[in-house]
Amino acid sequence: MNDPKAGPAASGLSYRDAGVDIDAGDALIDRIKPFAKKTLRDGVLGGIGGFGALFEVPKRYREPVLVSGTDGVGTKLKLAFQLNKHDTVGQDLVAMSVNDILVQGAEPLFFLDYFACGKLDVDTAERVIKGIAEGCELSNCALIGGETAEMPGMYPDGEYDLAGFAVGAVEKSEIIDGKSIKTGDVVLGLASSGIHSNGFSLVRKIIERAKPDLDADFDGRSLTDALMAPTRIYVKPVLELMKQIKVKGLAHITGGGLVENVPRILQAGLTAELDHRAWVMPPLFSWLQKHGGVADAEMHRVFNCGIGMVLVVSAEDAQAAQGLLAGAGETVWQIGLIRHSAEGEAQTVVI
Repeated sequence: MNDPKAGPAASGLSYRDAGVDIDAGDALIDRIKPFAKKTLRDGVLGGIGGFGALFEVPKRYREPVLVSGTDGVGTKLKLAFQLNKHDTVGQDLVAMSVNDILVQGAEPLFFLDYFACGKLDVDTAERVIKGIAEGCELSNCALIGGETAEMPGMYPDGEYDLAGFAVGAVEKSEIIDGKSIKTGDVVLGLASSGIHSNGFSLVRKIIERAKPDLDADFDGRSLTDALMAPTRIYVKPVLELMKQIKVKGLAHITGGGLVENVPRILQAGLTAELDHRAWVMPPLFSWLQKHGGVADAEMHRVFNCGIGMVLVVSAEDAQAAQGLLAGAGETVWQIGLIRHSAEGEAQTVVI
C-alpha cells in the first residue's frame, strides 16, 4: 500500500531533478569523439566509450620503461572563468604532463582527462576538450579516455576543474636522469609561449591591483590573449633532437621557476650559473613585475620568465643542438654553464 505520508506519485524524482543531466553528458561524448579520433596513433587498441582504454606499447621498443605524469591547470582556470575563455586551458592541461614526462626522455603515448563541474555546460566542455585534443595532436599523444563528472553542489555555477594523466615510454638505456652532467656543460633555454600554467594566484592578484583593460592591445594582441596563451609543448622538437644529440638533462620550468626546477637534474656539488641577459624576457613578465612590484628573486622563483624548458648538453654539442632546435621552430638561447658549487651555494644562480 502507498504510504499516505509519502505524497502523490507525481512527486517522484529523477536524476535530472537532482542536478545531473545524463542526456547532456551523452551529447558531449558525441561531440568530442571526432576530436579524439584525430589523436589516434600506433598502439591504440580501444578508445573513448569503453570502461577502460587499451594501449599496446609499440613493438619498436626493446626494453620499454613506462613514465607517467599527472597535473592540473591550477588557478589559471579562475581567469578562464572570469574572461569566459576556455579554448586554451585544455592545451595547458596536456602540456603540463607531457612536458614533465619528456624530461626523462619519454615519448608520450596516451592521455586521459578528468573534467568535473557542478552543472554541465556542453558548449564550454566541448571547447575545453577540443583544446585537450589539440594538445594531444601537438605531442603525438592519443586521447583515449577520460571522465566527465557532473556533481551538483560541488562547484560554483560556471566553474569546473581539470586534471590529466599522461603515460609515455623510454628505452631503459636512454632514460635521462642528469647523472652524466658535468662542469663545462652548456645550459640551453627554450622560449616559453607566456606564463604557461604556474603563478596565476600572483597574476590574478596583480590584475586585481592594476585593474587593466584586458581587451586593450598588448604587444600585438589583447592582454587577455597574452595572459591566457597556452603552454608550449616541446615534445616533438626535443624528441627529434635526442635522435641526433646526447641530451644530458632536461628541466620543465613550472612552479618554482628556474631556480627550483633546474637543481632537480643536478648532482650534488654542481651549480647551473644562468645569465639573465642571455635571453629576452617577454614584455608580459615585465608588465607583471612592474604592476606587482615583484622583486627579481621572486620573479625567478614563481615564473618561467621566458624560458619554458632547459636542456643541458656538452659544450661540443651546444651549437649543433641550437641549430637543430631553431630549425624545428624553437627559439633557443645559451643561457648558462655548469660549474662546481661554492660552499653553501645554491644549485642554480641567476646573475
